[in-house]
Amino acid sequence: MTTNVLILCTHNSARSVLSEGMLNHLAKQFGRDVRAYSAGSSPSGRINPFAIDVLREAGVDVNDFRSKNWDEFVADGAPKMRIVITVCDSAAEEECPYWPGSPVKIHWGYPDPSNTAGGDDKKRLAFELTRQAIAYRMLQLLLLPIEDMTDAELQETLQRLAGS
Repeated sequence: MTTNVLILCTHNSARSVLSEGMLNHLAKQFGRDVRAYSAGSSPSGRINPFAIDVLREAGVDVNDFRSKNWDEFVADGAPKMRIVITVCDSAAEEECPYWPGSPVKIHWGYPDPSNTAGGDDKKRLAFELTRQAIAYRMLQLLLLPIEDMTDAELQETLQRLAGS
């Protein structure tokens, strides 16, 4: 049975998209039955072009990405989420979306690479470093025996990974 993961950020234009792309890409590489989705509580309506660039350079298929509202995932017929991850940067006092219900919920915050000062080279580097950090954490998730873990075990383990 597929483990569905919803990754939330406010605008669904950078970090949540990087997370969705990397988790799906790595899950496919490792033959894991995990499916990531991303959404925002206040979507921007567009994906940051730097996010698309760094995902494409990492070999991720970027054709179907779009900025979407999390309402799509509470509608009838939406996939049932087992894990909900917020990726906003609480240190920057961003307001992270809250997901109702009882999936395993975890906060893995990352600074917003969109806020990087400087020219395109600095922004592209910030996006690439964020993509790498996200990929590492998603790889850690995929190495877990998710399908054999209770929600409580999964919650505890993911919380421990949040500190790494």
